[in-house]
Amino acid sequence: MDLSPENIINWVTTNGPDYVIKIVTALLVWWIGKWVAKKIRDFLEKRTAGKMDPSLQRFMLSLVYGLLIAVVLIAALERLGVKTTGLIAILGAAGLAIGMALQGSLGNFASGVLIIFFKPYKIGDLVDIAGQVGVVESIEIFNTTLASPDNKTIIIPNGKVTSDVITNISGKGQIRVDIEVGVGYGDDLNKAKNVMLDVLKADSRVLSDPAPTVAVSNLGGSSVDFVVRPWCHPDHYWDVRFDSIKNVKEALDKNGISIPYPQQEVYVKELARSA
Repeated sequence: MDLSPENIINWVTTNGPDYVIKIVTALLVWWIGKWVAKKIRDFLEKRTAGKMDPSLQRFMLSLVYGLLIAVVLIAALERLGVKTTGLIAILGAAGLAIGMALQGSLGNFASGVLIIFFKPYKIGDLVDIAGQVGVVESIEIFNTTLASPDNKTIIIPNGKVTSDVITNISGKGQIRVDIEVGVGYGDDLNKAKNVMLDVLKADSRVLSDPAPTVAVSNLGGSSVDFVVRPWCHPDHYWDVRFDSIKNVKEALDKNGISIPYPQQEVYVKELARSA
């Protein structure tokens, strides 16, 4: 190609206006497209405010905005005369490769979206998830964080959450405390039952509806076993459990009702000696 000044001037004179128009058009497409994409993002943000989990909202808005910017960029490049077919194919292949590499993370993300939409539990609930018991501290896109009863932080991938059994212990707003108490076979069972019921009713944290239950559950090897089942608010579970065990023991002792130790009777048979 002849790069003499005369040829360069001729080329600029002939083609310059077209290239200037293409560049200006591409810049206009880019600027206007970015403005429209931002307006769409702001509109969606206002429409979803308070209706969607904040973590999911931020992620979805970022995803929508990123896709719109990608479309605007491709449109601007086309205004410049750039063939975008190959670029789209490269982006598609890159997206597939990234998707394969992040397969586990994408699974956790999909599970996180399901959890946020269907809400099998919420922040503050006491749950049993994947064999872990704790209070839900946060629900993120990729994982759920629990605080265990001994104040450990437990982070569970959302993919494991949705693939396992979810037990929302406090989902109903009330929880039953299960205690077993054994009394002696020689004691008055009705008296023992009334003593234990009085202990439960005297505790202001124990709910009256549902009413607490005290009932004979088993005839054991050394005791008559009772189930003691007060209901309480989930926040009071451990306090009610520990205090009920202590108070029932003291009340039974005060009323002369025994809580027998496990025992076993052994009989020895002597055989007569031969002369």
